[in-house]
Amino acid sequence: MKLTGYGIREWLGSGIIALALLVGVSFIFPGNPVIRIILALLIFSSWACIATFFRSPRRKIPADAHLIVSPADGIIQDIEVFEANQLDFSNGYDMVRVGIFLSVLDVHINRAPVDMTITGKVYRKGKKHDARSVLAKVENESMLLFGEFAGPDSKLPVAVRQISGAIARHIVCPVMPGANLMRGTEYGMIKFGSRTELYLPVCDDISLKVAIGQRIYAGSSVVAEITD
Repeated sequence: MKLTGYGIREWLGSGIIALALLVGVSFIFPGNPVIRIILALLIFSSWACIATFFRSPRRKIPADAHLIVSPADGIIQDIEVFEANQLDFSNGYDMVRVGIFLSVLDVHINRAPVDMTITGKVYRKGKKHDARSVLAKVENESMLLFGEFAGPDSKLPVAVRQISGAIARHIVCPVMPGANLMRGTEYGMIKFGSRTELYLPVCDDISLKVAIGQRIYAGSSVVAEITD
């Protein structure tokens, strides 16, 4: 199982603690192998649960460059259209928002939905409402990345927003404006339960391919298609 470097402090630190506990158990219960085995299994299982959260499985990115992929694993919670004047990064387009809820059991690595050039990054401090709550969309801590990708005739706006949840306590996003992200590449993560939003322009060149309640996977599930 590959573990992401975004969580090295958690999985490596907890691994060192687990190793120290295993050594301690062998000294405290030298003559009782049953207790040693039981405690060792409990310690290893606890570490495995932490490490599994930071797993980074391989994903097969669709070969067709016209396909826009999911930025996160999870369930599509909502699909909503915003008028151009409601968003600073819309470049004059109405935008459709695809909201994805991630449970603590999902992979929390975020991936670029398209080949995109990052033009802006906005961090917002906020509260810790449950990621499924309506309040989470407007009040929770978040990190917004927005930029452009190539449409059939011109550059089109795109954005992804990481939103913390009741359990999530840290958003990781080292990407800075000016960076070029390739479709399906990892660009960050949200540690523990959370929400990820994808914003796409409403236009004849973009055809949405998902529905509310659908399970999708970062980098491999198709969210929309760029039509010529």
